[in-house]
Amino acid sequence: MLGLAALLASAALMPVAAATPKDVLIEVGEHGPNSLDPMTPAANELSQLVAWQIYDRLITHPMKTLPDGKVIYDATKFAPELAESWDVQDDGKTLIFHLRKDATFHDGSPVTAEDVKWSFDRAIAAGGFPAIQMAAGTYTDPTVFSVVDEHTFKISLKEPNKLAIPDLAVPVPDVLNKKLALEHATKDDPWALNWTRDHDAGGGPFKVASWKSGDQIVFDRFDAWKSGPLPALKRVVYREIASPGTRRALLEKGDVDVSVGLPPKDYAELAAGGKVNVIGTLMQNEQFEVDLNVTLKPFSDKRVRQAIAYALPYEAIMSQSLYGRAEPLWGHDPAKPFEPKWPVASPYKTDLDKAKALLKEAGYADGFKTQLFIDMSQTTVQEPMALLIQESLKKLNIDVSIEKIPGSDWFAKMGSKSMPMDINYFYGWLDYPEYFFFWTYDGKNNSVFNTANYVNPDLDKLTAEARFETDPAKYEALITKMNGIVMDDVPRVPVAHLFSDIALQKNVKGYMYWFHTHLDYRFVTKE
Repeated sequence: MLGLAALLASAALMPVAAATPKDVLIEVGEHGPNSLDPMTPAANELSQLVAWQIYDRLITHPMKTLPDGKVIYDATKFAPELAESWDVQDDGKTLIFHLRKDATFHDGSPVTAEDVKWSFDRAIAAGGFPAIQMAAGTYTDPTVFSVVDEHTFKISLKEPNKLAIPDLAVPVPDVLNKKLALEHATKDDPWALNWTRDHDAGGGPFKVASWKSGDQIVFDRFDAWKSGPLPALKRVVYREIASPGTRRALLEKGDVDVSVGLPPKDYAELAAGGKVNVIGTLMQNEQFEVDLNVTLKPFSDKRVRQAIAYALPYEAIMSQSLYGRAEPLWGHDPAKPFEPKWPVASPYKTDLDKAKALLKEAGYADGFKTQLFIDMSQTTVQEPMALLIQESLKKLNIDVSIEKIPGSDWFAKMGSKSMPMDINYFYGWLDYPEYFFFWTYDGKNNSVFNTANYVNPDLDKLTAEARFETDPAKYEALITKMNGIVMDDVPRVPVAHLFSDIALQKNVKGYMYWFHTHLDYRFVTKE
């Protein structure tokens, strides 16, 4: 077991006292970043944690306090970051950003509008996930970006898009040091993606002091940061420790300040114990689900998909896999219309008689064999859930083999669209139902997150309409209709709306929930 001394020594910190210093934060998680730049191919989710700390964006969100005392970002409002102000003109088609004149990158060079334009061009050129994320704001053509002068950046859209401004506050349109990056570009890598994977080219509130993939990353405060109040923390160490038991023990002993990615069982027990603070916030725009590949038999038959939806052991999953760290997404009254929001509960509940009848109608009264894939980085939740599903489907003569995919290969496996069944979840960075649909149900986009390989041109049309609809009544009607379609076709079976959980020492303050679910070191303090 690694104690505090080992953690701090390996990060080249000062001698250790009985507790971590007040200006140093030690965070432990199961996995760490595989890239310092979320633009690079196959960059994992933790690369977004890095980008959030070391890069600035044009704008950000302020925070708000919920009635229960939890602090979260305010998705409905925007605040200055690298841009100290901006103008919205031509009914939202023209966006003009006025950059701070004193902002610098970590190497001391000034931040200019040319850096912003190059960074945005790069996000589109990167392809894959970054390009699709930019497309959510209708940023698909780099000619919409222009430099007015050294500190003025302009975006000219063909039509207004309510996602255009929100899409600028996520960890993709990060602003990079163009000159520094281009010093390491090559003919085969004109955007220097290979270099930024391993190097810091930012100007955010923290800079990378050291990084050893698979072990730890150390951030040092950038004392010349001008895009917000200077963070209280001078150093942050994020340490990768595979064992959840070890991560929990380190937290309970007081050797670390924060533990993320613990199993729901541990969070439930820690919350009940009261020795540390456990904060659980419902993830925005999120659905935890069982995906059914509609292009593979027998799941190409809607009746089979509906049968599976009636056969899942929802209550057992909630109690034995999620330990109550979620809200149920089943049992909606089928006589009532769906609310114009996301997520919403499905009309399904455990009813094996209905499941058997649907299977018989579809010609599968004797059952079938199939595979259920799970992400090994999520085994503490997904493996017990998979076993419960396997046991329940066996009652319908459905023989399910459980296939375990290493976390490092999960994204690629999702992209292959080859899994008959899988346990998965998705949370949308932008808190709009159509954004969730754009990423996970849209057949035209058919992103890596559409593991059900679902294509419905009528739904795609509605999703596109919702993205640009400005009339509230028409918009809500579109969302309600979209919800009805996916619940009837059920390419993915909703199970739960998950909490984003985090456990902290009681002297750690300033935690706020963000759409990307990672800790924002800018606001953390220690008493």
